[in-house]
Amino acid sequence: MPQSLSTTLAGRRVESVRCPGALALGLSGELTVTVTGDFRLSGPHGVEHFYPSLAGRPTGGLLRLPASTVTAAGTTQAGALVLSLDCGLTLTVPPDATTAPWTVTTPAGPLFTALPGGYSTTPG
Repeated sequence: MPQSLSTTLAGRRVESVRCPGALALGLSGELTVTVTGDFRLSGPHGVEHFYPSLAGRPTGGLLRLPASTVTAAGTTQAGALVLSLDCGLTLTVPPDATTAPWTVTTPAGPLFTALPGGYSTTPG
């Protein structure tokens, strides 16, 4: 039986942050969170908006993510991905009506894939 998104991601360390075209967060345990849609990082100093299709390399708050740990992960009722990190930032990926704005994968394939209005679990 597949684990929940929260159980799968909470406690994982961010080992790498890659752009352009899409944001790829390499997490400990060979997990990757890929964000192809627009997203935001919020924290005590405000909110930064990112557009992966326009980004060339990590900037701003993205530079604070390596070596941080995911403290909580989940989705909202509308289907947004929300990752809280111990560096004080929260990454939020809103749902998209036409594409899958985020996925969580292992080398063996997808574990979670965003769908309009939520996420789908792929047995792994």
